[in-house]
Amino acid sequence: MEADLERLETIAEARHADYQGGDPFPHIAIDDFVRPEVLEEVLAEVEARDEAQWSTMNDRYQKKSALNSTRLMGPKTRALIQFLNGQEVIMFLEKLTGIQGLVPDPFLAGGGLHELRQGGFLGVHADFNFQKHMRLDRRINLLVYLNKDWEEDWGGNIELWDTSMKHCVKRYAPLFNRCVIFNTTDKSFHGNPQPVTAPDGRIRRSIAMYYYTNGRPEDEVSGAHMTLFQYRPGEATAVERGKRTLKKFVPPIVSEWLENRRN
Repeated sequence: MEADLERLETIAEARHADYQGGDPFPHIAIDDFVRPEVLEEVLAEVEARDEAQWSTMNDRYQKKSALNSTRLMGPKTRALIQFLNGQEVIMFLEKLTGIQGLVPDPFLAGGGLHELRQGGFLGVHADFNFQKHMRLDRRINLLVYLNKDWEEDWGGNIELWDTSMKHCVKRYAPLFNRCVIFNTTDKSFHGNPQPVTAPDGRIRRSIAMYYYTNGRPEDEVSGAHMTLFQYRPGEATAVERGKRTLKKFVPPIVSEWLENRRN
């Protein structure tokens, strides 16, 4: 068994209020999330994966690699992902977050294994909100980090930003066997904006799992959209500021179409 289920149940009960009151949005960080020997085996498999099998995203918003095909993963990695998509973890998440009717994603859309190599980053953003294949609303992210002896000043820390994008409210280093769980809405701005500068070409690795429901609270409803990247203070160029000004005068249906085309 990948995790001590009784321990997870205790965490869900003891930290439900902490999760709900998380700032800047509901979230929690849990260290020693799964049994370390299990994660050691997963890390060994991930390190052995052929780099050519990974998808690469490299633009002004991100520089990262991802692998979401379980056929290309090792058996220990597949087993852990199946566990994270299984009944026990779903029940844990429902108790922790208070969100009922959670559905895992066997397709790992946008999820699976993620890597940030030297200079890699992921800009602050709100996630896509609708899984088109399953036609479900995205509600929860669960991230498990695979980085042994990682130091915070090497970059790649996950940052949680306020809704006005003026302040980074929380920052967590991607330490081995640390799990960060949070609600996903149009205002749950997060990312890994500081480029990785780890020595000896070390790679920042993580497992990303997403969970869905059929519908969501009325105050969270919006049109289906892809990833909504945000600028941190001072980050937008003059061109981008001009685009923002122009956007104010473009009908929403047109700007949404253009954004989807870009994504």
